[in-house]
Amino acid sequence: MSSRFAFDIHARDGAARTGTIRMLRGNIRTPAFMPVGTAATVKAMKPQTVRKTGADIILGNTYHLMLRPGAERVAKLGGLHNFMNWQRPILTDSGGYQVMSLSDLRKLTEEGVEFRSHIDGSKHMLTPERSMEIQRLLGSDIVMAFDECPRADRPRDEIAASMEMSMRWAKRSRDGFDAGGDHARTAALFGIQQGALDEELRKISAEKLTEIGFDGYAIGGLAVGEGQEAMFATLDFAPGQLPDDRPRYLMGVGKPDDLVGAVERGVDMFDCVLPSRSGRNGQAFTWDGPLNLRNARFAEDREPLDSRCSCDTCGTYSRAYLHHLVKSQEILGAMLMTEHNIAFYQQLMQAMRDAISEERFAAFAVDFRRDYLGSAAT
Repeated sequence: MSSRFAFDIHARDGAARTGTIRMLRGNIRTPAFMPVGTAATVKAMKPQTVRKTGADIILGNTYHLMLRPGAERVAKLGGLHNFMNWQRPILTDSGGYQVMSLSDLRKLTEEGVEFRSHIDGSKHMLTPERSMEIQRLLGSDIVMAFDECPRADRPRDEIAASMEMSMRWAKRSRDGFDAGGDHARTAALFGIQQGALDEELRKISAEKLTEIGFDGYAIGGLAVGEGQEAMFATLDFAPGQLPDDRPRYLMGVGKPDDLVGAVERGVDMFDCVLPSRSGRNGQAFTWDGPLNLRNARFAEDREPLDSRCSCDTCGTYSRAYLHHLVKSQEILGAMLMTEHNIAFYQQLMQAMRDAISEERFAAFAVDFRRDYLGSAAT
């Protein structure tokens, strides 16, 4: 692979592996967690604060940025990196997830998806070619192929038909990306495996994607209501169906114990809104399990959120103060809680990278689950 994108695996421990994705805007240590910056911002955080937590890459959303402020406007203003002042890698999703999540507002055809904006009701057509164009205008470093993400509880024939169409869209995405001029020579393109929980369908999807050829491969269609047990059962086979020498990205996942279980099964990259959304709603993730700071028992608690966490929130503020901010709906509460949660996720990823490198990941996973799951959410 060229200097625009390379993936080096440094160590393995069972199916788990740790490595580095090398891109022009910087290196990404794997396993990696990408904070979600849907609308060109990780909510309640400055970009420099996100970087300080240890994040190497963030995620932006094609659908939302297409609607507001508009991809053409972002391009006119120097691209997404300059627009939001984040000069490290950015991955943009393709808009395909909204095909499912905004099903009441769209019309799906072989050509693409006609959306009715959730903002003002205006109509927009999103196709594989248009998705590639939008991501090029944004200046994304890792571009995602356009796909449909059906729910896992749909009939198998519907899931199979959806997967086959997503594979046709993957080829059109590949062609559209390659026609992107300078952007195609500096960015990377990831394909997305579909097939819900079905091993045979996912194998077919992986084979078709590999034939097309991508820089990395995502596992789509999970964390959409099927539950952790079913997700892990699918991850027992899905990562191994994808090329071993390319990054594997599990989209939209997840809780801390989801991340540990997925890394055990060979996943390299993750994104999820959970740490930021939970922070804004008063929930903190800790090594001893999640805490609900709205709970009255924290009103006079002088301890930090997590004595094992090195973030500024834990080093500066008490649970009692954070309880007060959360209960008072003060903006600072959302900021401090989000900063802690993002930092905790990055510390978890670093701990997993270290454990894999030192060939003690199985013991790490056991200890993590004992501490994290042994404490019920309060």
